[in-house]
Amino acid sequence: MLGNIIEINDNIVTIDLDVDITKQANLVGLHLIFEDGDKKIVGEIISANTEYLKANILGEFVGNVFIPGVNTKPSFMSKIRIITINEIEQLLGKQEDTIDNVLFGISNVYRNYKINIDINPFFSNHFAILGNSGSGKSFTVAGLFQRLLSGKNAAVGSNIFLFDAYGEYTNAFSELHKSNQNINYKVYTTNSNDGSNVIKIPLWLLDVDDIALLLGANSTNQLPIIEKALKLIPIITEKSITTIKYKNDIIARALQDVLLSGGESTKIRDQVIAILTKFKTEELNLESKIVIPGYARTLKQCLYIDNTGKMQEMELVVSFVNSFIDDSLKIEELKDPIYYTLLDLEEALEFALISEGILKSNRVYDMANVLLVRLHTLANGKESVYFSYPEYVTRNQYIMKLLTDSKNQKCQIVNFNISDVDDRLAKVITKIISRLLFKESTEMKERGSVPFHIVIEEAHRYVQKDSDVEILGYNIFERITKEGRKYGIILGLITQRPSELSDTVVSQCSNFLILKMTHPSDLNYIKTMIPNVTMEIVERLKNLKPGNCIAFGSAFKIPTGLYVIAPNPTPMSNNVDMVKSWHRNTTAESQTTAINQVIPEVDKDVINKPNLIINN
Repeated sequence: MLGNIIEINDNIVTIDLDVDITKQANLVGLHLIFEDGDKKIVGEIISANTEYLKANILGEFVGNVFIPGVNTKPSFMSKIRIITINEIEQLLGKQEDTIDNVLFGISNVYRNYKINIDINPFFSNHFAILGNSGSGKSFTVAGLFQRLLSGKNAAVGSNIFLFDAYGEYTNAFSELHKSNQNINYKVYTTNSNDGSNVIKIPLWLLDVDDIALLLGANSTNQLPIIEKALKLIPIITEKSITTIKYKNDIIARALQDVLLSGGESTKIRDQVIAILTKFKTEELNLESKIVIPGYARTLKQCLYIDNTGKMQEMELVVSFVNSFIDDSLKIEELKDPIYYTLLDLEEALEFALISEGILKSNRVYDMANVLLVRLHTLANGKESVYFSYPEYVTRNQYIMKLLTDSKNQKCQIVNFNISDVDDRLAKVITKIISRLLFKESTEMKERGSVPFHIVIEEAHRYVQKDSDVEILGYNIFERITKEGRKYGIILGLITQRPSELSDTVVSQCSNFLILKMTHPSDLNYIKTMIPNVTMEIVERLKNLKPGNCIAFGSAFKIPTGLYVIAPNPTPMSNNVDMVKSWHRNTTAESQTTAINQVIPEVDKDVINKPNLIINN
């Protein structure tokens, strides 16, 4: 026996020692068993001195099974001993490598004791990997997936979509095929000069919400315009007699609104000319002939304003325009999307603006026109390449192409290197692809038959408390964490600033791997948001060495301290080697020469003058 219980305060048990602790190995972190008859309660030693130990109660054994949680406290009559190896296996898992687990690290309490992660409790739930910059997050991710995808038990059926904020993981995953020929890795990039590897998203797979994200919509009033534009896509892209009738009808209704607005003639004329300059067909344009008995004039000529300020041919123009309005025409929803480009969408959005009579309201027009300006910039800028897919594909075909390499082999990891675009577009790309994966998962006939894992590096930049809920009614990452698990779509977050994440997303994570954290806001956030985090754990997080973490959640029976096994090869996430960089191919003489070229020569007389001593 180690000693006797002298105090039980909440979950902390104080033990009066009967042994000379100075002759023992370090006991802090080890686990104790409080035995009282058939009861075996487990505690972890959290502090020690030569007279006392303090232990935190973690749970109890029921038979040979460990049950985490504190339902009962040990009695003062309990016999206290150090845990046995068989009991440790119930807490930390067995040592065998099986198809059901993957090696994660080595216990930093029990020497050489392997910590294996059970596949189902961990990878069937959302998880978060948290830690300061330089604490080892990228090493943790790379090592975990390397071991998951290597050897005879490699997860050949996995589908991991990694959003790589810095392009650092290719070095770690590009050689996975060497350890198992059934494992393949694929990378896409936002570097527009990278040929076939550039991220490309089929525009026609996007719906109203996706387009709203893409164009930065900031009001729910903008959504109906986007919806109308998407409905007009078939009219814009097709060249049939029916689609021409639709175009004529839309233009005519917009002109009718202007002509009958009751405004000044000059304003009416200018707006009519503006519309027909931008929107026209062979039948309806400024040069269209208006024929009446005795003469024929162009529509533009009929807009003439006389000396009294009136448009004499107003009635004639209204009658001509009305002849193109067809009340029998109705825009029907398409069962399947059709191929279209950003330029097609731009034209459709322009038609949507005039078809909704937005010209009559300056405020509404300005709000809608913002979308048009952003779309025009995107369609005519270098970023258009990300939405210029070369061929028509369905959503399922697109996702299957993502998961297949050039040799038609399945890829288990698809890396989206989003380091070459700004945060706004990187966030949009991440959300759109995640939403496509979510929709695909929810529509599978056999629910959860093809699981998807979405792993987001620097998640605090993309999984934020943003305005999506106010504009769209939901945030895709919040929806994935609340609904995705039952469909087999799992979110993994990697971040150094958990306090900047969406609270809803964090609250839905079931497993946490936390490396060194020091920022007070983040530590407080972890204590507040994550279940079962005690002040003792918070204090430990502040002093962890790089590569060490505390793991807890549904895949871990108790909070487990461990050293993460390093990946091989490693991701490109090391700090810059300043010595190597500063001294590369540079001799002392050449360095001096270079410095003298930029620093003016100092007056030697000044240098040789003795220092002045000032007497106070």
